[in-house]
Amino acid sequence: MKVISVNLGERKVLNYKGKIVETGIFKFPVNHPIFLGTEDVKNDAVIDRRYHGGIEKAVYGYSQNHYAFWKELYPNLDWNYGMLGENITISNLEETEIYIGNTYKLGEALLEVTKPREPCYKLGIRFGTQEILKQFWNSTKSGIYFKVLQTGNVNVGDELILVNKAENSPTIAEVYETKK
Repeated sequence: MKVISVNLGERKVLNYKGKIVETGIFKFPVNHPIFLGTEDVKNDAVIDRRYHGGIEKAVYGYSQNHYAFWKELYPNLDWNYGMLGENITISNLEETEIYIGNTYKLGEALLEVTKPREPCYKLGIRFGTQEILKQFWNSTKSGIYFKVLQTGNVNVGDELILVNKAENSPTIAEVYETKK
């Protein structure tokens, strides 16, 4: 599993259905390492800390392999990595094979798997339709939130290396299924 893209987003203010909404979901690849802090990624917009950022959701990773599925459903979008709101796009990241509590070395950082992502309406804003939420929930393509045990820089090409496999723990996909 290798880092394909590192992505950051800026605070964006939108008019959505007559309401002013702030979001950081519009993430785009950057051409430099990103720093994974204990509660968020440095220079990445985290708007609503009730649902984003913090110790348990400091970093969001998403699989490059899932992009083909979404591109087929939404061929008219202007695609780039970061479209799903992820900080890190990783090849072969598979929710059915990643266990809650696993620890990984990634670049200079040490990460622990904490939970799957639960999508909100802001993903629908990014995709131009709220239909994406139902499709997201009906897949196992949730992506993975990580806790940062050791802060550090991560860059394209870095490998996600398993350091410790959690014993008697469910996979991200199993946990995601229980939340539906």
